[in-house]
Amino acid sequence: MKRNIFMIFIITFVHVITLSSVNAIQNETIQIATGCTFSLVLKSDGTVWAWGENDSGQLGNGTTENRSMPVKVPGIDHVTMLSAGCSHSLALKEDGTVWAWGNNYSGQLGDGTTTNKSSPVQVNVLANIVMIASGHGHNLAIKNDGTVWTWGNNYWGQLGDGTKIDKTNPVQISNLSNVIMIDGGSAHSLVLKDDGTVWTCGSNDVGQLGDGTTTDNTNFVQVNNLSHIRMISSGQCHSLALKEDGSIWAWGFNYSGQLGDGTNIDKTNPVQVPGISHVKILAAGEDHNFALKVDGTVWGWGENYSGQIGNGTNNDLNSPVEVVGLSNVSMLAAGFHSLALKNDGTVWVWAYIGMEY
Repeated sequence: MKRNIFMIFIITFVHVITLSSVNAIQNETIQIATGCTFSLVLKSDGTVWAWGENDSGQLGNGTTENRSMPVKVPGIDHVTMLSAGCSHSLALKEDGTVWAWGNNYSGQLGDGTTTNKSSPVQVNVLANIVMIASGHGHNLAIKNDGTVWTWGNNYWGQLGDGTKIDKTNPVQISNLSNVIMIDGGSAHSLVLKDDGTVWTCGSNDVGQLGDGTTTDNTNFVQVNNLSHIRMISSGQCHSLALKEDGSIWAWGFNYSGQLGDGTNIDKTNPVQVPGISHVKILAAGEDHNFALKVDGTVWGWGENYSGQIGNGTNNDLNSPVEVVGLSNVSMLAAGFHSLALKNDGTVWVWAYIGMEY
């Protein structure tokens, strides 16, 4: 869908609890993505723009200098999808290849090395990719045949290949097929199959795998009591699923209320998020979440110490509340900070960036 001229506001304070937008670059935005302390924008011309922290080269502009205004990622075009880890970036091109840049301590760039790259490099092995997703230091990709490929940090088994060995090149997960959606948390991974079931692997110390235990798993296991799922999203140590009926289900870490069930008690099995319905899009941040309803309003809950929920306060919330002053939204993204893309093509950003620019 084509969009109108958009505007981006770059935060100039460490803590911002109100939403703002200002004209910075002019063109049409089709996707937004956030890392821990940086942001990415995909424009309709297939170019990628980035701003924020750049200590590992995650902005992809050939430097490690932080940027408070969007800069174009050179040397890459015809991009159709973006994904951001904590300090690395991925781009999927229209030819089905995947490109990466930034932090590479565990091989998350997939180029066979563990050397950081400040410019895009092609991920080895991968072809005919239709979707990409990133965790903190690992990645997932879906091929057009429904198979899943993973690479990067595997200390907790988050790659799902039955080992805890990091991979500097993508490996196929042999026991997964018919996958239509993927996502990664800090140290766990989620996949959605075409039958509406959700499968997880990796760290499970707070129940983020949703299998009723707190035991890590190096292979994908099915999440209990979930069916008819059409979207998944992973936070740092918690997980979300959106059902076909517009209801939200959550499990895992709940210290800051990120499960939205009115408690601060971790859950090893999915629980429904009460008080919210008619949801069409989910976005999980580090420890906070957003839900976009069919009426274009955005609702948030969870950790809010720097105003990342956007309701004008900095109090944690264990139940969903509407984001103040935000409507007509088409896409959301969250890390330590929060981003929203509106129907008019404007991009809005708020909360903690983690640094002074």
